[in-house]
Amino acid sequence: MSEAAVKTLLEQPDTRTRRGIRDQFFMILMYDSAARIQEMLDLRVCDIRLGNTPTAILKGKGSKIRSVPLMPETINHFQNYMKLFHPDGHMHSQQPLFYVEQCGAKHPMSDDNVRKFLRRYGTSARENCPEVPENVHPHLWRHSRAMHLYQHGMALSLISQWLGHSNLETTLVYAYADTEQKRRAIEKSMGRDVIAGVNLPKYSVSDEEVLKKLYGLK
Repeated sequence: MSEAAVKTLLEQPDTRTRRGIRDQFFMILMYDSAARIQEMLDLRVCDIRLGNTPTAILKGKGSKIRSVPLMPETINHFQNYMKLFHPDGHMHSQQPLFYVEQCGAKHPMSDDNVRKFLRRYGTSARENCPEVPENVHPHLWRHSRAMHLYQHGMALSLISQWLGHSNLETTLVYAYADTEQKRRAIEKSMGRDVIAGVNLPKYSVSDEEVLKKLYGLK
């Protein structure tokens, strides 16, 4: 997913409403942290650490914990979100960061809930930006963030740590994807490549002539 597509998607929620503010911040945080969907749903208020270097504490596969830095703009949206959804401002709260209310109790948002609003925003975003994919799903945000970091020069070893991959080989797919993306861009911009229009030589050489060349007989 291109950066233009990400920007268009983030502009879709109606931020005049509580739900719009929630959905927009969810997408912003998911993109900035490159978190897996379950890592997002497991976040508690206390997992967002403010300070000189704001971070999100993510619980990944195999219960592995990692800390990822958050950009200042993300923190601005976080603080706005907190005013509406956690007005007590208690940063040590164990409550789910993203929740739905049932019978007066707060429960973590479901995977289905997220997928539904992502599909809805994907449909509306495509009307303004054809670069938005047909299927906007949670993992697409993680993949896109990794691709954008790589394209902007971040080392694969750092991206691997950022994503919580157990080995670098898993991250190498982003290097391949970027190379393939560049190849497609070249094809699109140039049409039929100049090289493709050059005919192969029509002459032929017999096996006997090759042997004579090799042995200096010709």
